[in-house]
Amino acid sequence: MEPIYVTGHRNPDTDSIVSAMAYAALRNAMGDRDYVAARLGHISDETRRILDRFGMEPPMRIQTVRTQIRDLDYDTPPVVHRAVPIRRAWEALSEQAGPAIPVADDDGVLYGMLSPTDLAEHEMAFATDLRLENVPVFNLLSVLEGHLVGEASNLVDAVTGEVAIALPGDVPAHLDRTTVLLCGQQPEVIRAALEAGVACLILCQAQLPPELGEDGREGTCILSTPLDACRVSHLLLQAVPVERVCRSGDVEHVHADDFLDDVREVVLKSRYRSYPILDGDDKVVGTLSRYHMIRPRRKRVVLVDHNEFAQSVPGLEQAEILEIIDHHRLADIQTGNPIYFRNEPVGSTATIVAGMYQERGLMPPASLAGLMAAAIISDTVLFKSPTTTPRDRRMAQRMARIAGVTLEDLGQTVFSAGNVGDHSAEELLLSDFKEFHIAGHYLAIGQITCVDSHLLISRKAEFLAAMESLRMRHGYALVMLMITDVLLSGSHLLYLGDTDAVHQAFNVDIQSDECFLPRIISRKKQIVPMLSALWG
Repeated sequence: MEPIYVTGHRNPDTDSIVSAMAYAALRNAMGDRDYVAARLGHISDETRRILDRFGMEPPMRIQTVRTQIRDLDYDTPPVVHRAVPIRRAWEALSEQAGPAIPVADDDGVLYGMLSPTDLAEHEMAFATDLRLENVPVFNLLSVLEGHLVGEASNLVDAVTGEVAIALPGDVPAHLDRTTVLLCGQQPEVIRAALEAGVACLILCQAQLPPELGEDGREGTCILSTPLDACRVSHLLLQAVPVERVCRSGDVEHVHADDFLDDVREVVLKSRYRSYPILDGDDKVVGTLSRYHMIRPRRKRVVLVDHNEFAQSVPGLEQAEILEIIDHHRLADIQTGNPIYFRNEPVGSTATIVAGMYQERGLMPPASLAGLMAAAIISDTVLFKSPTTTPRDRRMAQRMARIAGVTLEDLGQTVFSAGNVGDHSAEELLLSDFKEFHIAGHYLAIGQITCVDSHLLISRKAEFLAAMESLRMRHGYALVMLMITDVLLSGSHLLYLGDTDAVHQAFNVDIQSDECFLPRIISRKKQIVPMLSALWG
C-alpha cells in the first residue's frame, strides 16, 4: 500500500513536527502500518534541540502531493532483452494486455518499444525478401528447436544469406556461400550444398548421409530440426533479434517521478499508445497508456496543526484528505468526501494527540511523550499564551512524567535562543512563518519565541530587509514578525506593507516599523483575530 502522509504546515514549528510524528506513531501502534510522518520545510533550531534531547530523527521531507506517474495503476509488462529472438518477444507480448512491451539493453536501461505493428511490418518485409542478415546461431537453434551438427558448426556464431528451399528430387541451381538452404532427407542436395559451401544447411526432419559422417564442412553451419521445411521457412523470420525490429532511438518515455499534469498534455498530443516508465536509473518499471490517466490514484494525507490551504502541502488539491486534527480557526480547505475532523480550542495540537493516546488506552514511548510535552510548552509559550487551557497544563505534566523530565527543564531547552548569529535574518524569519488569506488580503506572519529578544532586535535592519524581499517576491499586502519574549510576556512587532492596518488594529504609530505589544504572544489568537476584525 502507498503510505498515508501525516503532515503539518509549511515552515513547520515544533508543534507541527511533533504532532505529525506522534499521530503517525499512534495509528501505526493501532495496527495501521501505512502512516508516515512528513514535514514540508526545514527543521527549526528549537525543534532540532528538542529532537536531539530525546534522540529522535525528524520526519521525512516531502515537496508536494501532486499525483505522479508512480501513483497510477500502470501496466508492468515483461521487459525483453534486445538480443532475444522475435518469437520470444511475441510470446511475451501476447501474454499481457498492453499495446507494447519495453526492450532493454544489458544493464536493463531502455532500448526501445515493441508493438504488434512492428512485428507485422517485419513479417511483410521478410515475405518479399527471404534473407537472413547476421542472425545469431543461438537464436536459430532456439526458434527451430534444433541442434548443431558437426564440429565445424561450432565455429559459426551468426548466419547470413538468401533463404532457399530444396524441392523433392530437385537440386537448386544456385548454391554458394550466400545461401541458407532448407532440405529434407535428400542426400544429393545435401552433398551439393556442402560442396558449394553454403552459409547454412538446415536439415528438416533429416540427417547427414552416413558416408559424410558428422564432420560437415568448414564454414558451413549445419542445423538439424524436428520441424518440416514449410514450418521452418515461416519460423526463420522469428529468429531475428528483437533489437532490429522494435522502435528504438529517441523513444518517448516518462519517469516514475514525473507529475501527471506535466505528462498528460505530452501523451494526449502523441500518436503512440504506450510509453515506457523509467526509474531514476533509466531502467524500465512499467508502461503508461492513456486509460491509466482517466481515474488516477491520489496520494492520501492527514493534516495536523492547520486547516488552511495556503499553509498546507503543495498539490493538496490533487490529494485525498483523510483526516484533519487541529486547534486553529476553521479556514478554507475543502474535501470531496466526509472526513474525520477534530478541532479543539486548546493551546497545542500535541495536546489533542496526547489525549487520543489516552482515549485509546495507549501510553506513548518515553521519548515521544517528552516530545509532546515540549511541543505543548512551545505552542503555549510556557503556558503564558492566551490560548493555554487547563487541559494543556495537565497533558504536558502527564507527558513529562512519562518522559521522566520536568517542565521547567524542558522550557529551558525549548526557548534557549542559541547562537542566532549562525543564521541569516531570512532563515530566522522563515523558521516559523505562516501565510494567511483574510477578507481578500494576503499576508504573512513570522514568529520567533525566545528569552533574550534584545539579541534579535539588534538585527532589526536585517529582518526588515528580508521581510521586504519576501513581500515583493510573493505579493504580500502585509508582512509581520513577532519576536516573542517569554520573560517579558510580550512581543516586539516588526511590520511593513499595509502599516495603516497595523496602526488601526493595535493602535501603534503609523510612522514606525516596530512596536512592543505587552501580553501579545499568540499569533492565532491575538494577531490574526485583530486583523480579521479590521478587514472583515
